[in-house]
Amino acid sequence: MNWQQDKQQWQTQVDARLEAWLPKDSIKPEQLHKAMRYAVFNGGKRIRPILVYAAGQAVAGSDAMLDHAACAVECIHAYSLIHDDLPAMDDDDLRRGKPTCHKAFDEATAILAGDALQALAFQILVQGRDENISPKQRLDMIDILSVASGSRGMAGGQAIDLAAVGQPLNEAELENMHIHKTGALIRASVKMGAFTAVDLASEKLEKLDHFAKCIGLAFQITDDILDETSDTDTLGKPQGADRALNKPTYPSIIGLEASEELANRLVEDAINSLQVFDKKADSLRGIANYILERTH
Repeated sequence: MNWQQDKQQWQTQVDARLEAWLPKDSIKPEQLHKAMRYAVFNGGKRIRPILVYAAGQAVAGSDAMLDHAACAVECIHAYSLIHDDLPAMDDDDLRRGKPTCHKAFDEATAILAGDALQALAFQILVQGRDENISPKQRLDMIDILSVASGSRGMAGGQAIDLAAVGQPLNEAELENMHIHKTGALIRASVKMGAFTAVDLASEKLEKLDHFAKCIGLAFQITDDILDETSDTDTLGKPQGADRALNKPTYPSIIGLEASEELANRLVEDAINSLQVFDKKADSLRGIANYILERTH
C-alpha cells in the first residue's frame, strides 16, 4: 500500500471512529451536538490523525489505540480552530470554505462546542478499549496531549500570537510561537502514535520527535506562504488574512524565497531523521513531502 492509499484509508477510518464517538445531534442539547459535529465534519484533511496512524505503522503500534489517539487529537484540533476563529481571537468568518462555527451557530454555542470537544478528547483516551495497551502507555498519551494543548503548547502559542500582532518579531521569536501554536499538536500526534508500541527504543522515539518538530514548523511556514500566494477559494479562508491583521509571518520577516528554502530544508531534515526506520515509515516520509506540496 502506498502513501496515498494509506492516507485515504486513514481518513475514512478516523471519520468512522469519530462518528461513533461524537454524540448524535438528535440527543439533547441538540444545538451543542450539532455544533460539535459541524466543527469536526467540515472537510478537514485529518493531517494529525494521519500522523498518529503513520507513526504507529512505523513502530508496529496497537491498531485499536491508534484509533483512539487519532480521534482524540482531531477533537483537540477541531476545538482549537473553533476558539481561534472567535471574535475575541482571530475573528474569522470562513473556515474550509464554510462559515466558522460561531457564524453558523452563535458565539456561546461555539465556545461550548470547543469546550466539549476538548473534554471528549480525553474521554476517548480514558474509555477507549485496547487490551494491548498498558495503563502507563495510556497515561503517557494523556500527558502528551494535555501538555500539547495547554499553556506550554497550543494555548500558549495562541497567547504569544495575539500579543505579537503589530509587534516586530525576529525569526527566533516567530519560530518559538509556531513551535507552540502549530507544532505542539503535530509533535503530540507523532508521539502518541509511537507510544502505542511496546518497548520502543529511545533512539527511535527521539528521531520521531525530531521528525515531528521539523514538519510542524514546515507546516506553518507553508501556511504563511500560501496566505501570500494562494487565493480565498483555494484556501477555504480569506487570503491575506495574516497581513490584514498585521501578524508576523515568515514571508514578512525573512521574505518569500527564503521561507520556501527554509521549509524545504526542514522537510529534508525530517526525512533524514527517519533513516533508522525501514519501509514502514514511508507514509511518514510521504506526509513530509505532502506538507510542501499542499495548496491549502
